[in-house]
Amino acid sequence: MSKINIKSILSILLSKITAFLSKHIFKGGSNFPGKIALKIDKSILKTVSKGYKVILVTGTNGKTTTTSMIYNILKENKFNVITNNTGANLYPGIVACFTLHYSFFKKNVDTYAVIEVDEANVKFIAEHLTPEIITVTNLFRDQLDRYGEVYTTLVKILEGVVKVPESKLVLNGDESLLGKLDVKNPIVYYGFNIPIKENTSIDINADAKFCKFCKSPYSYNLVTYNHLGDFYCPKCGYKRSGLNYAVNKIFDLTPENSSVLINDTEVFISQSGAYNIYNALCAFAISKELGVEDSVIKASLQNQSSSFGRQEQITIEDKDIQIILVKNPAGYNQALDTLALNQNEFSALFMLNDNYADGRDVSWIWDVDFEKISTLKIEDVFVSGVRMYDMAVRLKIAGLNVDKFILEEDYEALTEKIKNSVSKKIYILATYTAMINYRKYLHSKGYINKLW
Repeated sequence: MSKINIKSILSILLSKITAFLSKHIFKGGSNFPGKIALKIDKSILKTVSKGYKVILVTGTNGKTTTTSMIYNILKENKFNVITNNTGANLYPGIVACFTLHYSFFKKNVDTYAVIEVDEANVKFIAEHLTPEIITVTNLFRDQLDRYGEVYTTLVKILEGVVKVPESKLVLNGDESLLGKLDVKNPIVYYGFNIPIKENTSIDINADAKFCKFCKSPYSYNLVTYNHLGDFYCPKCGYKRSGLNYAVNKIFDLTPENSSVLINDTEVFISQSGAYNIYNALCAFAISKELGVEDSVIKASLQNQSSSFGRQEQITIEDKDIQIILVKNPAGYNQALDTLALNQNEFSALFMLNDNYADGRDVSWIWDVDFEKISTLKIEDVFVSGVRMYDMAVRLKIAGLNVDKFILEEDYEALTEKIKNSVSKKIYILATYTAMINYRKYLHSKGYINKLW
């Protein structure tokens, strides 16, 4: 048994017991075991993370999917690896993940921990462990009542980064906020060398349009989406850093998957959307930094399964359902772009909640370009959630056909109406707690096998 004090032993044991009870009796509560552990031993994370090679994944969008991709690649490479796959990315949830996997009787040898972490919690994690790699996927406006603007989010992340100058940073080079950081860490950048659309102008509602040094508007050699792309400031000369890993060609992009060239390697990605190309590119970059061969990365990325509401595919009787988590304008617009790739008719369910985990302020839906789907072949427009009337008004103003609107808050009645839809393909676009709650209902009815 490892030499640890009685307080730490008690902390770990009670956390393990709480995790077991939470999973098998309460069907949830992935943060609570960590809260119990921290009540007893405030520095327990330092003890339970000892020996792990930690990869921290943070940023606004794509954390859960990118974490899952990295985890699966490392598993494919026969590494010993753990992860917080339930998306419990706050400090207590991360503590719970490590305590759950802690063994009193053997030491960790070459074991990796791929950990998703909330942007505001990086500083708490960095107090107790030094990651091998920290990656930042992007920075978009998200839960303004909690984070404020994107510059505030960057400051929160850097408060953690400066505590671990030895950690390598793997950053999205197309994110202008992540260039020329005042840190001592070694930095590797990834990004796109080709546009997704032939357009070098950014949307009026893009998030970081002005130079972070001189406040002049950026110009772009190419734009991928929102404010991401090959940017430069015509006034002060600040520009995108050189890329170590880049998408050099897009062979195919469909509602189900994509095929791209990363550096000199053709990669098939079994999940759709430009944002999943970014996620796969990030996973590719980190895996290469850890010494994984291209062939292993390719084999894993072409067989990735969607995780926990992130383009998760399920069946409700004869309906093919795809659940897409949407939580801010940038991510929502990318989800709508995925819908727009469809050539055939489909239906869509829009679920909007305003609980704490969603953000109390739902005015952000007016920054989503719903107008772009007003001409698509959408047969039924289902609307649900605590703020379904706000969503219905937004969709009406966007030009969707109100005669096709079906508003229903009750999950049982909603599911029956989905079963009776004229469409075989149905997308569910849901904010976080709406996704969580509806998944719980679908799990109780047997439509989803694995709740967490």
